[in-house]
Amino acid sequence: MDCSCIQRTQDYPCKTMKRQVLLFFMVYFLTSVFGQVSYSIPEEMEKGSLVSNVAQDLGLDIKRLKSGRARIHSGDSAEYIELNRDRGVLLIKERIDRETLCGETTPCALHLQMILENPMELFRITIEIIDINDNAPSFASSEKRFEISESAVIGFKFVLEKAIDADIGTNGLQSYSLNPTNNFALKLENQADGSKKVEMVLQKPLDREHEQHISLLLTALDGGQPTMSGTMQITVTVLDANDNAPVFTKPVYKATITENSPAGTSIITVSASDKDGGSNGEISYAISNSKRRLSDLFQIDINTGEVILIGEIDYEKSKLFQIDIEATDNGGLSDSSKIHLDVTDVNDNSPQLKILSKSDTILEDSPEKTVIAMLTVNDPDSDRNGKVKCHINGDVPFKILNTMNGFYKVCHLGLLIVYACVVARFCETT
Repeated sequence: MDCSCIQRTQDYPCKTMKRQVLLFFMVYFLTSVFGQVSYSIPEEMEKGSLVSNVAQDLGLDIKRLKSGRARIHSGDSAEYIELNRDRGVLLIKERIDRETLCGETTPCALHLQMILENPMELFRITIEIIDINDNAPSFASSEKRFEISESAVIGFKFVLEKAIDADIGTNGLQSYSLNPTNNFALKLENQADGSKKVEMVLQKPLDREHEQHISLLLTALDGGQPTMSGTMQITVTVLDANDNAPVFTKPVYKATITENSPAGTSIITVSASDKDGGSNGEISYAISNSKRRLSDLFQIDINTGEVILIGEIDYEKSKLFQIDIEATDNGGLSDSSKIHLDVTDVNDNSPQLKILSKSDTILEDSPEKTVIAMLTVNDPDSDRNGKVKCHINGDVPFKILNTMNGFYKVCHLGLLIVYACVVARFCETT
Protein backbone atom coordinates (compact mmCIF):
# COMPACT_ATOMS: atom_id res chain seq x y z
CA MET A 1 0.00 0.00 0.00
CA ASP A 2 1.48 3.44 -0.99
CA CYS A 3 0.74 6.55 0.96
CA SER A 4 0.01 9.74 -0.99
CA CYS A 5 3.19 11.44 -2.11
CA ILE A 6 3.45 15.09 -1.00
CA GLN A 7 5.71 17.15 -3.27
CA ARG A 8 7.74 20.13 -2.10
CA THR A 9 7.05 23.34 -4.00
CA GLN A 10 9.67 25.21 -6.04
CA ASP A 11 8.99 28.44 -4.10
CA TYR A 12 10.13 27.00 -0.79
CA PRO A 13 13.33 24.93 -1.12
CA CYS A 14 13.82 22.25 1.49
CA LYS A 15 16.88 23.83 3.08
CA THR A 16 15.20 27.13 3.80
CA MET A 17 11.80 25.83 4.77
CA LYS A 18 11.33 26.12 8.49
CA ARG A 19 7.83 26.28 9.89
CA GLN A 20 6.10 27.77 6.85
CA VAL A 21 4.45 25.32 4.52
CA LEU A 22 2.20 25.65 1.53
CA LEU A 23 -0.29 23.07 2.77
CA PHE A 24 -1.25 22.78 6.44
CA PHE A 25 -2.20 19.41 7.85
CA MET A 26 -5.11 18.70 10.14
CA VAL A 27 -4.27 16.42 13.06
CA TYR A 28 -6.54 13.60 14.18
CA PHE A 29 -5.83 12.26 17.63
CA LEU A 30 -6.67 8.67 18.51
CA THR A 31 -7.98 8.65 22.04
CA SER A 32 -6.99 4.97 22.46
CA VAL A 33 -10.25 4.32 24.30
CA PHE A 34 -11.38 0.99 22.93
CA GLY A 35 -14.86 0.30 24.33
CA GLN A 36 -16.54 -3.06 23.99
CA VAL A 37 -20.13 -4.32 24.17
CA SER A 38 -21.68 -7.74 23.63
CA TYR A 39 -25.21 -8.75 22.64
CA SER A 40 -27.15 -11.94 21.97
CA ILE A 41 -29.91 -12.17 19.37
CA PRO A 42 -31.84 -15.09 17.85
CA GLU A 43 -31.23 -16.00 14.23
CA GLU A 44 -33.81 -15.24 11.51
CA MET A 45 -34.81 -11.79 12.86
CA GLU A 46 -36.65 -9.63 10.31
CA LYS A 47 -34.78 -6.93 8.35
CA GLY A 48 -34.95 -3.65 10.22
CA SER A 49 -35.35 -5.31 13.65
CA LEU A 50 -33.69 -3.55 16.58
CA VAL A 51 -30.52 -5.18 17.91
CA SER A 52 -29.49 -2.65 20.55
CA ASN A 53 -29.09 1.01 21.48
CA VAL A 54 -25.33 0.97 21.02
CA ALA A 55 -24.85 4.70 21.64
CA GLN A 56 -26.49 4.41 25.06
CA ASP A 57 -24.56 1.23 25.92
CA LEU A 58 -21.23 2.86 25.00
CA GLY A 59 -22.11 6.16 26.65
CA LEU A 60 -21.95 8.11 23.38
CA ASP A 61 -24.00 11.14 22.42
CA ILE A 62 -25.95 11.10 19.13
CA LYS A 63 -24.15 14.31 18.14
CA ARG A 64 -20.84 12.50 18.57
CA LEU A 65 -21.99 9.72 16.22
CA LYS A 66 -22.82 12.29 13.56
CA SER A 67 -19.75 14.51 13.98
CA GLY A 68 -17.50 11.46 14.05
CA ARG A 69 -19.15 9.95 10.98
CA ALA A 70 -19.68 6.72 12.92
CA ARG A 71 -19.72 3.60 10.79
CA ILE A 72 -19.67 -0.17 11.22
CA HIS A 73 -16.79 -2.31 9.94
CA SER A 74 -17.72 -5.97 9.57
CA GLY A 75 -14.37 -7.33 8.44
CA ASP A 76 -15.84 -9.33 5.55
CA SER A 77 -18.20 -8.99 2.61
CA ALA A 78 -21.33 -10.03 4.52
CA GLU A 79 -22.98 -7.05 6.21
CA TYR A 80 -25.76 -8.27 8.47
CA ILE A 81 -25.85 -5.29 10.85
CA GLU A 82 -26.18 -1.57 10.13
CA LEU A 83 -25.88 1.56 12.28
CA ASN A 84 -28.60 4.22 12.39
CA ARG A 85 -26.69 7.37 13.38
CA ASP A 86 -29.81 9.43 13.96
CA ARG A 87 -31.07 7.03 16.64
CA GLY A 88 -27.76 5.53 17.78
CA VAL A 89 -29.04 1.98 17.32
CA LEU A 90 -27.94 -1.19 15.55
CA LEU A 91 -30.47 -2.76 13.16
CA ILE A 92 -30.73 -6.01 11.24
CA LYS A 93 -29.63 -5.25 7.66
CA GLU A 94 -29.92 -8.80 6.30
CA ARG A 95 -31.70 -11.82 7.78
CA ILE A 96 -29.15 -14.02 9.60
CA ASP A 97 -29.24 -17.79 9.23
CA ARG A 98 -26.99 -19.24 11.94
CA GLU A 99 -26.47 -22.49 10.04
CA THR A 100 -25.27 -20.65 6.92
CA LEU A 101 -23.09 -18.29 8.94
CA CYS A 102 -21.40 -20.75 11.30
CA GLY A 103 -22.45 -24.31 10.45
CA GLU A 104 -21.63 -26.51 13.46
CA THR A 105 -19.33 -23.93 15.04
CA THR A 106 -20.46 -22.72 18.45
CA PRO A 107 -20.72 -20.14 19.81
CA CYS A 108 -21.66 -18.32 16.61
CA ALA A 109 -20.92 -14.61 16.71
CA LEU A 110 -20.45 -11.53 14.55
CA HIS A 111 -17.37 -9.48 15.50
CA LEU A 112 -17.83 -5.85 14.45
CA GLN A 113 -16.03 -2.58 14.97
CA MET A 114 -17.62 0.86 15.20
CA ILE A 115 -15.23 3.58 14.05
CA LEU A 116 -15.48 7.31 14.76
CA GLU A 117 -13.33 10.22 13.60
CA ASN A 118 -12.36 13.64 14.96
CA PRO A 119 -10.88 12.21 17.15
CA MET A 120 -10.48 8.59 16.00
CA GLU A 121 -12.07 5.98 18.24
CA LEU A 122 -12.73 2.30 17.77
CA PHE A 123 -15.30 0.25 19.67
CA ARG A 124 -15.58 -3.54 19.51
CA ILE A 125 -19.06 -5.06 19.21
CA THR A 126 -19.74 -8.79 19.58
CA ILE A 127 -23.16 -10.13 18.60
CA GLU A 128 -23.81 -13.78 19.43
CA ILE A 129 -26.33 -15.49 17.14
CA ILE A 130 -28.58 -17.85 19.11
CA ASP A 131 -29.91 -20.97 17.39
CA ILE A 132 -33.65 -21.46 17.02
CA ASN A 133 -35.30 -24.74 16.12
CA ASP A 134 -35.88 -23.96 12.45
CA ASN A 135 -34.59 -27.22 10.98
CA ALA A 136 -36.08 -30.71 11.30
CA PRO A 137 -33.89 -33.85 11.28
CA SER A 138 -33.73 -35.33 7.79
CA PHE A 139 -32.41 -38.40 6.00
CA ALA A 140 -30.61 -38.24 2.66
CA SER A 141 -32.78 -41.15 1.46
CA SER A 142 -36.47 -41.62 2.11
CA GLU A 143 -36.17 -45.40 1.94
CA LYS A 144 -33.68 -48.14 2.82
CA ARG A 145 -33.98 -51.71 1.57
CA PHE A 146 -32.41 -54.87 3.01
CA GLU A 147 -32.38 -58.40 1.72
CA ILE A 148 -31.76 -60.65 4.73
CA SER A 149 -31.51 -64.39 4.84
CA GLU A 150 -33.94 -66.24 7.07
CA SER A 151 -30.92 -68.07 8.45
CA ALA A 152 -29.49 -64.83 9.86
CA VAL A 153 -28.41 -65.35 13.47
CA ILE A 154 -29.92 -63.37 16.35
CA GLY A 155 -27.59 -60.46 17.10
CA PHE A 156 -26.73 -59.72 13.47
CA LYS A 157 -26.42 -55.95 12.96
CA PHE A 158 -27.53 -53.84 10.02
CA VAL A 159 -26.15 -50.32 9.58
CA LEU A 160 -28.80 -47.62 9.16
CA GLU A 161 -28.43 -44.14 7.75
CA LYS A 162 -27.83 -41.28 10.16
CA ALA A 163 -30.13 -38.29 10.14
CA ILE A 164 -28.82 -34.76 9.78
CA ASP A 165 -30.05 -31.71 11.69
CA ALA A 166 -28.50 -28.32 10.91
CA ASP A 167 -29.51 -26.99 14.35
CA ILE A 168 -27.21 -27.35 17.35
CA GLY A 169 -27.53 -28.06 21.07
CA THR A 170 -30.94 -29.12 22.31
CA ASN A 171 -32.46 -28.00 19.02
CA GLY A 172 -30.30 -30.52 17.18
CA LEU A 173 -30.76 -34.26 16.66
CA GLN A 174 -31.36 -36.00 20.00
CA SER A 175 -32.81 -39.48 19.52
CA TYR A 176 -34.09 -42.21 17.20
CA SER A 177 -36.92 -44.72 17.35
CA LEU A 178 -37.69 -47.84 15.29
CA ASN A 179 -41.15 -49.33 14.86
CA PRO A 180 -42.38 -52.02 14.95
CA THR A 181 -39.90 -53.97 17.08
CA ASN A 182 -41.15 -57.54 16.52
CA ASN A 183 -37.97 -58.77 14.79
CA PHE A 184 -35.51 -55.90 15.11
CA ALA A 185 -34.30 -53.62 17.91
CA LEU A 186 -32.59 -50.26 17.53
CA LYS A 187 -28.97 -49.92 18.71
CA LEU A 188 -27.22 -46.55 19.11
CA GLU A 189 -23.50 -46.17 19.77
CA ASN A 190 -21.72 -42.90 20.58
CA GLN A 191 -18.81 -41.99 18.33
CA ALA A 192 -15.77 -39.78 18.81
CA ASP A 193 -17.12 -36.97 16.59
CA GLY A 194 -20.26 -36.63 18.71
CA SER A 195 -22.55 -38.50 16.31
CA LYS A 196 -24.22 -41.86 16.92
CA LYS A 197 -23.79 -45.05 14.94
CA VAL A 198 -27.32 -46.24 14.13
CA GLU A 199 -27.94 -49.95 13.68
CA MET A 200 -30.84 -52.34 13.85
CA VAL A 201 -30.17 -55.70 15.49
CA LEU A 202 -31.99 -58.93 14.75
CA GLN A 203 -33.62 -60.06 18.00
CA LYS A 204 -36.06 -62.70 16.66
CA PRO A 205 -35.43 -65.26 13.88
CA LEU A 206 -36.91 -64.50 10.47
CA ASP A 207 -39.27 -66.96 8.82
CA ARG A 208 -39.61 -66.45 5.07
CA GLU A 209 -42.59 -68.79 4.89
CA HIS A 210 -44.39 -66.71 7.51
CA GLU A 211 -43.38 -63.23 6.33
CA GLN A 212 -41.47 -62.39 3.15
CA HIS A 213 -41.48 -58.61 3.57
CA ILE A 214 -41.17 -56.54 6.75
CA SER A 215 -41.81 -52.77 6.86
CA LEU A 216 -40.27 -50.60 9.59
CA LEU A 217 -40.14 -46.86 10.22
CA LEU A 218 -36.99 -45.17 11.52
CA THR A 219 -37.74 -41.77 13.14
CA ALA A 220 -35.20 -39.12 14.12
CA LEU A 221 -36.24 -36.48 16.69
CA ASP A 222 -34.70 -33.23 17.85
CA GLY A 223 -35.00 -31.62 21.29
CA GLY A 224 -36.73 -28.39 20.31
CA GLN A 225 -40.08 -27.13 21.49
CA PRO A 226 -42.14 -28.27 19.74
CA THR A 227 -40.20 -31.38 18.71
CA MET A 228 -39.45 -31.76 15.01
CA SER A 229 -38.77 -35.10 13.32
CA GLY A 230 -37.80 -36.85 10.10
CA THR A 231 -38.50 -40.41 8.97
CA MET A 232 -37.10 -43.10 6.70
CA GLN A 233 -38.98 -46.20 5.54
CA ILE A 234 -37.11 -49.51 5.93
CA THR A 235 -38.14 -52.52 3.89
CA VAL A 236 -36.72 -55.98 4.65
CA THR A 237 -37.04 -58.76 2.10
CA VAL A 238 -36.44 -62.16 3.70
CA LEU A 239 -34.15 -64.48 1.67
CA ASP A 240 -32.47 -67.84 2.14
CA ALA A 241 -29.00 -68.62 3.58
CA ASN A 242 -26.29 -66.05 4.18
CA ASP A 243 -24.38 -67.10 7.27
CA ASN A 244 -21.58 -64.56 7.57
CA ALA A 245 -21.45 -60.80 7.54
CA PRO A 246 -18.60 -58.76 6.00
CA VAL A 247 -15.88 -57.62 8.40
CA PHE A 248 -13.61 -54.62 7.81
CA THR A 249 -9.89 -55.17 8.34
CA LYS A 250 -9.78 -52.11 10.64
CA PRO A 251 -12.35 -50.38 12.86
CA VAL A 252 -10.77 -47.02 11.96
CA TYR A 253 -8.65 -46.10 8.94
CA LYS A 254 -6.33 -43.09 9.12
CA ALA A 255 -5.24 -40.98 6.16
CA THR A 256 -3.83 -37.53 5.38
CA ILE A 257 -4.48 -35.20 2.44
CA THR A 258 -3.13 -31.78 1.53
CA GLU A 259 -5.65 -28.98 1.09
CA ASN A 260 -6.26 -27.92 -2.52
CA SER A 261 -5.48 -31.46 -3.74
CA PRO A 262 -6.97 -31.91 -7.22
CA ALA A 263 -10.11 -33.93 -7.89
CA GLY A 264 -9.23 -37.53 -8.59
CA THR A 265 -6.65 -37.77 -5.78
CA SER A 266 -6.68 -41.25 -4.24
CA ILE A 267 -6.98 -41.02 -0.46
CA ILE A 268 -7.05 -44.61 0.84
CA THR A 269 -8.34 -48.07 -0.05
CA VAL A 270 -10.43 -49.88 2.57
CA SER A 271 -11.09 -53.60 2.64
CA ALA A 272 -13.57 -56.04 4.13
CA SER A 273 -13.83 -59.82 3.91
CA ASP A 274 -16.75 -62.25 3.98
CA LYS A 275 -16.37 -65.96 4.79
CA ASP A 276 -19.34 -66.84 2.63
CA GLY A 277 -18.72 -68.14 -0.88
CA GLY A 278 -20.39 -67.31 -4.16
CA SER A 279 -22.67 -64.30 -4.46
CA ASN A 280 -23.20 -64.18 -0.68
CA GLY A 281 -19.49 -63.41 -0.29
CA GLU A 282 -19.42 -60.56 -2.80
CA ILE A 283 -18.98 -57.21 -1.07
CA SER A 284 -19.92 -53.70 -2.15
CA TYR A 285 -18.67 -50.52 -0.48
CA ALA A 286 -20.46 -47.23 0.20
CA ILE A 287 -19.98 -43.98 2.12
CA SER A 288 -22.63 -43.73 4.82
CA ASN A 289 -24.55 -40.57 5.55
CA SER A 290 -23.13 -38.57 8.47
CA LYS A 291 -23.61 -35.27 10.31
CA ARG A 292 -21.98 -33.65 7.27
CA ARG A 293 -23.03 -34.52 3.74
CA LEU A 294 -19.78 -35.77 2.16
CA SER A 295 -21.04 -37.09 -1.17
CA ASP A 296 -19.93 -33.87 -2.92
CA LEU A 297 -16.35 -34.27 -1.64
CA PHE A 298 -15.56 -38.00 -1.59
CA GLN A 299 -16.43 -41.07 -3.61
CA ILE A 300 -15.75 -44.74 -2.91
CA ASP A 301 -15.39 -47.40 -5.57
CA ILE A 302 -18.25 -49.80 -4.98
CA ASN A 303 -16.08 -52.83 -5.87
CA THR A 304 -12.51 -52.00 -4.78
CA GLY A 305 -13.09 -49.79 -1.73
CA GLU A 306 -10.80 -47.03 -3.06
CA VAL A 307 -11.76 -43.59 -1.68
CA ILE A 308 -11.22 -40.70 -4.11
CA LEU A 309 -11.45 -36.92 -3.70
CA ILE A 310 -14.04 -35.44 -6.10
CA GLY A 311 -14.53 -31.97 -4.58
CA GLU A 312 -12.47 -29.12 -3.13
CA ILE A 313 -11.20 -29.15 0.45
CA ASP A 314 -9.87 -26.15 2.36
CA TYR A 315 -7.92 -26.45 5.62
CA GLU A 316 -9.31 -23.09 6.78
CA LYS A 317 -12.83 -24.54 6.56
CA SER A 318 -12.26 -28.14 7.73
CA LYS A 319 -9.14 -29.60 9.31
CA LEU A 320 -10.61 -33.08 9.78
CA PHE A 321 -13.15 -35.32 8.09
CA GLN A 322 -14.79 -38.34 9.73
CA ILE A 323 -16.00 -40.52 6.85
CA ASP A 324 -18.34 -43.39 7.74
CA ILE A 325 -18.07 -46.34 5.35
CA GLU A 326 -20.15 -49.45 4.88
CA ALA A 327 -19.48 -52.93 3.44
CA THR A 328 -22.52 -54.99 2.43
CA ASP A 329 -22.71 -58.47 0.95
CA ASN A 330 -25.34 -59.74 -1.47
CA GLY A 331 -27.31 -61.25 1.37
CA GLY A 332 -27.85 -57.85 2.98
CA LEU A 333 -25.45 -58.34 5.92
CA SER A 334 -23.15 -55.38 6.56
CA ASP A 335 -20.34 -53.96 8.66
CA SER A 336 -19.22 -50.39 9.21
CA SER A 337 -15.92 -48.59 9.76
CA LYS A 338 -14.62 -45.02 9.76
CA ILE A 339 -11.94 -43.08 7.91
CA HIS A 340 -10.16 -40.44 10.00
CA LEU A 341 -8.90 -37.97 7.36
CA ASP A 342 -6.58 -35.16 8.46
CA VAL A 343 -6.20 -32.13 6.14
CA THR A 344 -2.74 -30.56 5.89
CA ASP A 345 -2.47 -26.77 5.58
CA VAL A 346 -0.55 -25.02 2.80
CA ASN A 347 0.27 -21.33 2.60
CA ASP A 348 -2.31 -20.50 -0.06
CA ASN A 349 -3.61 -17.18 1.25
CA SER A 350 -1.93 -13.77 1.20
CA PRO A 351 -2.33 -11.30 4.07
CA GLN A 352 -5.30 -9.01 3.58
CA LEU A 353 -4.83 -5.35 4.56
CA LYS A 354 -7.69 -2.90 4.93
CA ILE A 355 -7.51 0.74 6.02
CA LEU A 356 -10.20 1.47 8.58
CA SER A 357 -9.54 5.20 8.88
CA LYS A 358 -6.84 7.71 7.94
CA SER A 359 -5.94 11.37 8.16
CA ASP A 360 -5.24 13.10 4.87
CA THR A 361 -3.24 15.90 6.53
CA ILE A 362 -1.04 16.48 9.59
CA LEU A 363 0.50 19.61 11.18
CA GLU A 364 4.27 19.86 10.90
CA ASP A 365 4.63 20.33 14.69
CA SER A 366 2.31 17.52 15.65
CA PRO A 367 3.25 15.81 18.93
CA GLU A 368 5.04 12.50 18.91
CA LYS A 369 2.86 9.37 18.48
CA THR A 370 0.07 11.28 16.73
CA VAL A 371 -2.05 8.62 15.00
CA ILE A 372 -2.55 9.22 11.27
CA ALA A 373 -4.15 5.93 10.21
CA MET A 374 -5.77 2.79 11.53
CA LEU A 375 -5.80 -0.50 9.63
CA THR A 376 -6.55 -4.17 10.02
CA VAL A 377 -4.51 -7.13 8.73
CA ASN A 378 -5.74 -10.68 8.40
CA ASP A 379 -4.36 -13.86 6.87
CA PRO A 380 -6.91 -16.69 6.43
CA ASP A 381 -4.16 -19.33 6.74
CA SER A 382 -3.67 -21.12 10.05
CA ASP A 383 -0.82 -21.50 12.53
CA ARG A 384 2.56 -20.30 11.20
CA ASN A 385 1.20 -19.71 7.70
CA GLY A 386 -1.34 -17.27 9.14
CA LYS A 387 1.09 -15.13 11.14
CA VAL A 388 1.88 -11.70 9.73
CA LYS A 389 4.25 -8.89 10.59
CA CYS A 390 3.80 -5.23 9.64
CA HIS A 391 6.42 -2.58 8.98
CA ILE A 392 6.97 0.64 7.04
CA ASN A 393 9.83 0.68 4.53
CA GLY A 394 12.10 3.67 4.19
CA ASP A 395 13.66 6.24 6.49
CA VAL A 396 10.50 8.14 7.37
CA PRO A 397 9.22 9.56 10.68
CA PHE A 398 6.39 7.09 11.00
CA LYS A 399 5.95 3.83 12.83
CA ILE A 400 3.30 1.11 12.73
CA LEU A 401 2.12 -0.30 16.07
CA ASN A 402 -0.02 -3.31 16.93
CA THR A 403 -2.95 -2.15 19.10
CA MET A 404 -4.82 -5.43 19.39
CA ASN A 405 -5.11 -8.73 17.55
CA GLY A 406 -5.06 -7.87 13.84
CA PHE A 407 -5.43 -4.10 14.36
CA TYR A 408 -2.61 -1.58 13.79
CA LYS A 409 -2.13 2.19 14.00
CA VAL A 410 0.37 4.32 12.11
CA CYS A 411 1.97 6.99 14.30
CA HIS A 412 4.17 10.04 13.69
CA LEU A 413 7.47 9.79 15.63
CA GLY A 414 8.42 13.47 15.98
CA LEU A 415 8.54 16.97 14.48
CA LEU A 416 7.99 17.12 10.69
CA ILE A 417 10.77 19.34 9.19
CA VAL A 418 10.20 18.47 5.53
CA TYR A 419 7.63 16.64 3.50
CA ALA A 420 8.43 13.10 2.48
CA CYS A 421 6.93 10.61 0.08
CA VAL A 422 6.05 7.63 2.29
CA VAL A 423 6.11 4.44 0.32
CA ALA A 424 4.90 1.75 2.70
CA ARG A 425 4.56 -1.90 2.25
CA PHE A 426 2.81 -2.77 5.48
CA CYS A 427 2.57 -6.53 5.67
CA GLU A 428 4.30 -9.68 4.58
CA THR A 429 4.12 -13.27 5.79
CA THR A 430 6.66 -14.43 8.33
